[in-house]
Parts: sequence; C-alpha cells; structure tokens
Amino acid sequence: MDSASFQFVLFGLVMALISNLSRARAWRSIVLMAGSLGFLGFYAKSVVLLIPLAGFLILGYVALYLLQRSYPRLMVWMVLVVILVYVWLKKYTILPESIFLDHPYVTLGLSYIFFRVLQLLIDAAEPGQVRIGFGSYLLYNINFTTLVSGPIQRYEEFARDQYAEAPIHLTARVVGMQIERIIRGFFKVNVLASILHALHDDAIAELYQPLPTSLKLFAAFRVALLYPLFLYSNFSGYIDIVIALARLMRVRLPENFNRPFSAASVIDFWNRWHMTLSAWLKTYVYNPLLLTLMRRIPSLSMQPYVGVFCFFVTFFLIGIWHGRTSEFVVFGVLTGAGMSVNKLWQIGLTRGMGRKRYQRIADNLLYESLARGLNFVWFSFTQFWFWGDWPEIERIFSSLNAAQWLVVWLAAWLAATATLALWEWLIVGLVRIKASGEPIVFNRYVRVIFATGIGLIAFVITGLLNQPAPGIVYKAF
Repeated sequence: MDSASFQFVLFGLVMALISNLSRARAWRSIVLMAGSLGFLGFYAKSVVLLIPLAGFLILGYVALYLLQRSYPRLMVWMVLVVILVYVWLKKYTILPESIFLDHPYVTLGLSYIFFRVLQLLIDAAEPGQVRIGFGSYLLYNINFTTLVSGPIQRYEEFARDQYAEAPIHLTARVVGMQIERIIRGFFKVNVLASILHALHDDAIAELYQPLPTSLKLFAAFRVALLYPLFLYSNFSGYIDIVIALARLMRVRLPENFNRPFSAASVIDFWNRWHMTLSAWLKTYVYNPLLLTLMRRIPSLSMQPYVGVFCFFVTFFLIGIWHGRTSEFVVFGVLTGAGMSVNKLWQIGLTRGMGRKRYQRIADNLLYESLARGLNFVWFSFTQFWFWGDWPEIERIFSSLNAAQWLVVWLAAWLAATATLALWEWLIVGLVRIKASGEPIVFNRYVRVIFATGIGLIAFVITGLLNQPAPGIVYKAF
C-alpha cells in the first residue's frame, strides 16, 4: 500500500467511514489508533522491525514525562538526547558506521515524529502546559494522516479537533469538497508526477548520449526545469489527499502549500512551500536564535545582519534534516545562502533607495516576473543536491562545459519568467470570469465536472500504465 495508491485512498476512506459511526471522542480516537497501527503494520513484515521506532517514541515520552513532572531544567539535555538518537537511527554519515544497528528496521515517518516530539519537549518546559498522557502522545505521533510526509501539525491543533466533545461539522458540502480534493491530489501524484518524472529521467538519459550539442542543451534545459514541477505535483498531491482524509475524520490539518511558484523571492517561496516545516523552524530555531543574538549584539545597525545569519542557520538545517549524506549538506548551504542573499538584497536596496521606492520597484510587473523566474531557477539548481548523488551530479554537469551550462540556466530563467507570468495572468483572468455572481472556477457544478474529468483520466492512465507511480519523495525523510 503506497502512500497515494488506490489502496491507501480506500484505506483512508474506510477509516473515515468507521470513525463517523459515532460522534464520541473515545470512539474516534480508538479508530484512529487502530488505523495508524494497521498502517504501520503494512510496512513492517515483523513486529521486530518496529522496535527501534517504538524505542524512539518511548524515549520521547519518558523525556516528556520528566519535563512535565517539574524538571524543566532538563529540557536542553532531553532535546539533545532525542536529536542524537534520531541521528543515530537515521544513520547520518557523520557518525562511524560501526555504531549503527546492523539489522533492518522501519523508519517510516521518523523525521516527522522527530519534529512532533521536539515540539512537545520544548513546549513542556513552559509554565502552565497541559500534561499529556501516553495514549494522546502516541496517537498524535503515529496519526497515519501525518505520519509519512506531514504536514507538521502542532499538538494543540490536533487535540482541539480530535478530543472535542462535539466534533467539527461534516456536511454534505464539506464531504464533496474533500472527495474533490482527494481526486485532485490523486491526479497530481499518479498522472502529473508520473509524466514529469518520466520526462526528467528521459532528459537525463539524453545528456549521457553522444548527441549533437543543440539536443544536449535542450536535454539539460529540461533537466533543470522539470524536477521542481515533479516534486510539487508529487508532494502537494499527497498532502491534498491526507488533508482531505483527515477532514473526513473531523480533524483539520494545516495547509502545506500556497502556490509556491508564484513567489517572487526565495524568502516568500519558503513561506509558501512546505509551510509547516518553515513555520516550525521559524518558531523553534529562527526566533529563539535571533532573540539570543540580539541580546548579545545590541547594535541597531547590526540587527538586520543578525537576521541574515539566522536565516542561513535555519535553512541550512532544512538541508540537514532532509538527508543524512553530504549532498544534503550542500543542499542546506545553498538553501541558506539563497535566503541570506535575498535578505541582503532587500536590506541593500531599502537602505540605498528608501523603503517606498524599493517597494514600488518590487511591485513592478517586469521586476516581479523576472524575480519569480529567478526564484524558480534557483530552487531548481539547489534540487540537484536533493535528488542526485555525487557521481550522478558530476556526470550531469560534466556533460556540458561551463559556457553551455550558463546558456542553459539563462534560457531556463527566461522560460520560467515567461511561463509563470502567463500562468499568473491566466489565473487572474479565470477568477474574473463569473457565473451567478461568483468566479466560475469556484462554481460547484464546474468543480464537479472538473473533478470527474481528472478522476477518469487518472483512473484510465493508472490502469493503462499498470505500474505504480513514483513513490512519495518526502516519505524517504
């Protein structure tokens, strides 16, 4: 049962149906626990394979128990222990291989459990926090709708809905909207992502062939632009499915995407892409680090540059979290550097021409379009260290010389600028077309027709291909 297969969707719908047989919160919790344990069971051929994951969960709860029992001074040490055990279980290459467990075990969802456990530990040190029992702790951490690839939900949000005496409303209209969202997500993952993944692989294969330079340049152009589109379709499609399934179980999950390729800066991009990850790091890394450094560096003129440094550290950690190898270190450095340079650019222009004049320039259509295209290309460039290993990266970049790659990236920038500007224009135009006083794209009859159409396409194409779509990329983390 892959994470966005027919089987997974059917499993989620069955769990939602059973959950709604009673409005009692105890019943809904029992159903969610049973479904989550069953979901984990699909990935483990033996209970033994789940022992390390169970051990990590128990370690987290023991630490939480101690902090909730008036030992807040231990918080830093507890967090450090959890981080070290996480790094050990994930087998980060900075550690000697000899210390790792030499038998296989399931780490599905460990990276997202890690964030949830850390949030509970850090918040537990604050006065007035509600104590959390083991059952609630376990249900929150292994909730199958957020286990594999998020979104990263705070405990307070989860408990608000899951343990409400009167569950949130589930009307026919809400059910219809969730079914539509499931179909849309399934289409993204199993049709769009599959096609984009195949095109990306074909482009890489062409780069390795002894073809004319013009064809290799075009292949490199496709390699540069296709992966971000594949990743968005793959990841956001899965998020669409799990948010809809959770809502059918009367739990509201936070949104994880907000049209990220509409962003005209790296900073804005990370406010729109994997938003729950960015928000978590802002709350638990960026803000505390910024406040600590500002206390130590009181100079007002230095404060913007302190923020730049904090941006770099925060988004460098994003790279480290994504993977355990040196490729992800580079991904983190590039991501942090992009955020830092973007912030320095904003600081420099604001100081040089004034805030109002800079804002007028930033709002200029041409400037915004070029910035949007540049952001897309920069994200695409960083992704080479996200999806490739060193031998593959070296082979790809050595397939053309530096001048040819410069041509490729300039062409990619122009193409992204024009395509994304056209996309924005189309969206604005569609919203302006109204029927019965509302934009036609929001009309329920149009949405039913659209969902039915893409649902049929997804069903037919999935059946014709007779092979699974590429796995959910973020499941690996």
